[in-house]
Amino acid sequence: MIADPALLARAEALVAAYAAAGLRIATAESCTGGLVAGLITAVPGSSSVLERGFVTYSNEAKSEAIGVPAELIVAQGAVSEPVARAMAQGALLASRCDVAVAITGIAGPGGGSGQKPVGLVHFGLAVIGAPVRHLERRYGDLGRAEIRTRAVADALGLLEGALPNA
Repeated sequence: MIADPALLARAEALVAAYAAAGLRIATAESCTGGLVAGLITAVPGSSSVLERGFVTYSNEAKSEAIGVPAELIVAQGAVSEPVARAMAQGALLASRCDVAVAITGIAGPGGGSGQKPVGLVHFGLAVIGAPVRHLERRYGDLGRAEIRTRAVADALGLLEGALPNA
């Protein structure tokens, strides 16, 4: 669990705003392992907003739970823009939500390469009736905990930006 008071305050505001708008959220998380859903559920009343969270750490889970085509993962790699977009869209379709955020990345300390270094994280944001959005971050090799914390903060930012009149 992330104990950052600023992130918790953002999650509280997010829950209040989504509840007021009558919108529900789904998460599809790989490198963050459920930290976004965990942060949201730390807020009392979050059950009116967070409909479900998918921790799709393995490639098989991405395919089986949220319908990411295995061929896409093989062709692009699990940490890629197309997979992040497919994760977000798949989470939206596999839930009863209005908005879904997805995260896939390399938190380290190993697993990186020249093309996909430690600290590379791709995000997808799917909103009913809108094109799927993508965000790429290259945080650098800041350590596993810091990369995951920054990814949670950016996921919250995407969810904040998906609110009507945001």
